[in-house]
This record gives sequence, structure tokens and C-alpha cells, in this order.
Amino acid sequence: MDFEPGTLLKDINSPVDLKKLKESDLEQVCKELRQYIVDVVSVYGGHFAASLGVVELTVALHYVLNTPYDQLVWDVGHQAYGHKILTGRRDVFYTNRVYNGISGFPKRGESEYDTFGVGHSSTSISAALGMAVASHYKGENDRQHVAVIGDGSMTAGMAFEALNHAGIEKSNLLVILNDNCMAIDPNVGALKEYLTDITISKPYNRFRDDIATVLTKISQIGPDALGLAKKIEKSIKGTLLKNSNLFESLKFRYFGPVDGHDVKRLVKIIDELRDIPGPKLLHCITVKGKGFALAEKDQTKWHAPGLFDKITGEIKKAVSDKPIAPKYQDVFGHTLVELAEINSKIMGITPAMPSGSSMNIMMKAMPSRAFDVGIAEQHAVTFSAGLATRGMVPFCNIYSSFMQRAYDQVIHDVALQKLNVVMCLDRAGIAGADGPTHHGAYDLAYMRCVPNLQVAAPMNEEELRNLMYTAQLEDRGPFVIRYPRGQGVMPDWRRPFKEVKVGKGRKICDGEDLAVLSIGHIGNEVVKASISLNSEGIYPAHYDLRFIKPLDEELLHEVFRKFKKIITVEDGCIQGGMGSAVLEFMADYNYTANILRLGIPDRFVEHGEQNQLWAECGYDAGGIIAAVKKFSVGHKTSTMAG
Repeated sequence: MDFEPGTLLKDINSPVDLKKLKESDLEQVCKELRQYIVDVVSVYGGHFAASLGVVELTVALHYVLNTPYDQLVWDVGHQAYGHKILTGRRDVFYTNRVYNGISGFPKRGESEYDTFGVGHSSTSISAALGMAVASHYKGENDRQHVAVIGDGSMTAGMAFEALNHAGIEKSNLLVILNDNCMAIDPNVGALKEYLTDITISKPYNRFRDDIATVLTKISQIGPDALGLAKKIEKSIKGTLLKNSNLFESLKFRYFGPVDGHDVKRLVKIIDELRDIPGPKLLHCITVKGKGFALAEKDQTKWHAPGLFDKITGEIKKAVSDKPIAPKYQDVFGHTLVELAEINSKIMGITPAMPSGSSMNIMMKAMPSRAFDVGIAEQHAVTFSAGLATRGMVPFCNIYSSFMQRAYDQVIHDVALQKLNVVMCLDRAGIAGADGPTHHGAYDLAYMRCVPNLQVAAPMNEEELRNLMYTAQLEDRGPFVIRYPRGQGVMPDWRRPFKEVKVGKGRKICDGEDLAVLSIGHIGNEVVKASISLNSEGIYPAHYDLRFIKPLDEELLHEVFRKFKKIITVEDGCIQGGMGSAVLEFMADYNYTANILRLGIPDRFVEHGEQNQLWAECGYDAGGIIAAVKKFSVGHKTSTMAG
């Protein structure tokens, strides 16, 4: 589908073209850029509100800076749609997040303007500081290094670690804080309240502009006057606003707050900041969803709304005559409330993903027992561990790929101490259009090697409920439940709770000649494959392991005694995953069999719909059918993935 850019935007194929325009043209460029994002995302989907909120900042940065020589890092990367459009990707922007299209995040391999891959939050200051130090070492002291950090990313510990280091390096670094009071959901915590205090402090903001003019004139007199101006500036900020020296105490020059939607003012400020040496922080106030009224009003809903009518704002949803199975995350959210009503010790914890994980259901029903701790996965896990030491049963819900950031805490603070923390890993396996930064490829492998953990994956919604019920029973210990993004398979999912015996799988169907072992939701693809194979007179047995730790050894002994051909299927990496666990079992007990492993290959899988990527990796129903037929001919122990 063709999208017609505005009269100015159509001629901008790089920042060089943008710089040819008059400063008076920039407001029109912003208007056209914002409209182009609306036009494309409404038809093809993607993140939405975040990029609308930084349109003026994006235009100003590329207008003033000499990108890509000047290094620009976006954090989180879903703010960078305008950046992509202005840096040569306008005509392919409609392929954003589409299979074989451009990435939804800045990606080094995609463009020289994408200086750093930024799918996870709070990395920009560290990365930009590394770039700045390297440039200084190489004598490139005219090169600018800018980290645009927003959408809650400043709440993560890594951002504070980077600020602490940057303050002593004296490198040419500019941190732009895009302060919109939002992540996906509203920001939380003391930092948010502190920034709000700065924003609404009328004495500070009224006097700031007046004193800035005076200080600029003083600083132009000479080196001694410059030092005096800095002292006066610091004293004034400390006097006018209590605790206003947070950033300056870290040896950053603080500027702001400024209107992040005044493009002419931003151009002037950024141009002036280029000439100020050392670490600087520019505090910009923006509105997430700016320019699209509905997105401004409900910023969480419009973070990534899917397809919508850009005129009416109606979000388009699939319509079906058949009952629709719920999303796994919603089953989690509703089930957690049910369990919390039964067990007063249950609490819910999530790092800045209340709506993404459906923890918002408990936060609404039981606000004193559910916590959004900000983008702070490490803290979320250890906070949960602390709760567990006092007899609570915390359900800590973190996306699988984000749990990678808290791995030490899982080992040291939970597993080592045998604490009853229930870690629910949403978006496990192939996550879809967000791509390799969000695929939950590694949790089966990185969790099963940790002592004391119990690691399970439900095949359907009823099993998710029962595993959650089992995990909160008395003295259960550390428990991990992983489940995928998207819908399950059971419209009729609200069923009475049943305890699941830990470490026990189940036989889905008996068969001849060959056995297929699966774990988790992907087992439903095995069921589809079996139906098709049965119609051709091929009858593989199917076993659902359910637990990767502890393994159901009784079930595996049955499989190896009966079958000499075995296929393992998992929506996770085959290196160290469930298939590897089965091979280890075979070696430990001196069995002999031909084993074919299906799963995520030993490479980073790009973005696309889940079913497209399952097919690419060879473990959707079609891939399983092909593997069964091929393997039946007689292969030795091998791997099949991609």
C-alpha cells in the first residue's frame, strides 16, 4: 500500500535533506511526520504513542546534529519511528515489524544512523558514554554523543549506574530525558514524583529563564567569569527547588525543564548545548501520543493499539462466530485474583508491565497486594524474595526475555535460599513482531540448570491455572511457570483448581514406531500434526513433559523402552533446552535411540508473526509433519531447527 508523505517530508531522504530547510519550515515537517506515522501504523500496526510524543525532539536533533557522525542513541527504541522515517527508511516504513521487513527498534545492521540496538530499556546512557569515551580516546572531540531516554527507562538501576559513571568522565555526553510520566503504564516511584516537582515548581521555572540570560552574559566575559557563573547557577537551583541537585550531584549540568513540543526552542537549546563540554542533561516535558487526541487521553491503550481507523479511532479487532480462547496473560491475571481471594499470603509484582502481564487486574482488585516496581527486573525478583522470607507467596511476573536481566537474583536471592517465589514468565518462546530482543528463547535452558528450581510450562489455560494453584501451596519452594504471548486454545477455561504433581508429565496419545515429546503450548501444534498424520495412517505417540525440572523420569523410561525414534519439540532454544535434557537422560541411563530435536535454532530469529516464525524454525504443525515423515525413514541422533 502506498502512503503519500507531505510536501516537505516527501523530499527528506536523510538528515542532509532536512538541514536544507529553513528553521521556519520545521513545524510543518513535524506535522507531516506525525501524520505519516499515524497513516502507516493505523494500517500496519506497531508501537504508536511513544513516537508521536518525540516528533519535535526527533526533528530538532537531526536538524542540529551531524548524524550519523554525531552518535544518537534511542531508549527505548520504540520511540524511534520518526528517526527511521527521517533517515532513509520512509518508503519501507510500512514493513516495520512485518516478517522480512524492517525492525521495530533501531538496529545497527539496518542503518548507519542506528548506533545501538535498543530493544530493552535503560541501556542508552551506558552505550552513549562508551561511545563518548572512545571518541575522546581517538581524538574525535568534535563528535557529539546523545542518549534520548524516556518511556520509564530512567527508573532502571542501569540508568543510574551509567549516570554515576558518566559524571566523572568529563566526556562529551548529552542525556535528553524525555519525561512523559509514562512507560507502557504510568510511571511509578520517587523519581517520577521528583521530576513532577521540578515540572510544576512555579518559582523555579519563572526565575530560571531570567537568570539563564544573565548567566550567559557573565560567562562570555572570560574563564574566571565562567566559573563564577557555574557557581551562581548551582546555588540558585539548590535554593529555588528542594532536592533539585539530583543530577547535578552526579556532576551533570542540568537544563530544563523545557517544552518538548516546541521544535524551534529545542533547535536553539540543542545547538547551544553542543558547545558546553562535559556531561549534560536536558529535561524535556512531552505528551505521549501527542497530536492524536485519543492517544493523548488513554496513553496505555494506545502504546501499541494494533490496527485502527485513523479518523474515528476505532481499534479493529478480529471477529469470529466461534468462542475465542483468552490470552494466556489474562488467564494469569484473573487466576491470580482468584487464588489471592483464597490465600491471603499471595502478592503480585511486576516491573513496569501491569497491562502487558495483566497484573493490572489484581492491582485494581487488591491495590495493597500488587506492586509495579518500575523498569527494575533485578529489584522485582529480590523484592519478591524479601516478601517470601516473611511468609508471603509473591507471584513475580516478568517477560521471559526481561528475566534475563535478573538471572543473578534468581540464583542468589531465590534459588539458593529456597524461597517460595513464583516466577511467571510471560512471552516465553517466539514473541512475534518485537523480534529477537523480545523472544523468550532461553528460559528453559537457563532455568533448568539452577538447583532448587521447579520449572514448568502449561500446554493450555487449564494447566496454567493448575500450575499457579500448585505453586502457591505451602512450602512449595521456588517455582517457574513459562507461557507464551497470545491466545490459548480453551474458550472454556474457568475450571476448578487441581493440584499438579510436581515433575509429572502426561501421555496425550499412544502410538506406533515413533514418539513425540513436547513441553508447553507448542504441544498443540503436535496435536494438529498428529491429526493430519493419522489421516495418512501414521500414528506417532505424543507425550507432554509439562516439567523440564524435575523431569518425569518414569515417563521417559517408558518412552525409551518402547521407542527407538524420538522427536522433541519446544518453543525455546535447542541448545541446552528440553531436547538436550532428554539426550542427557538417555546418556545417563545408557539408552540407545535416534533423537531429532525441533526448536529455536542457534541463531537470533528475526521478527514476524508467531506462526510464521514457528514455520521458519521448523516446529509448527507443518514442520512437525515433515519431520515425522522424514525421520521415519531412519535418521541418527540429530537436530532439526530452521
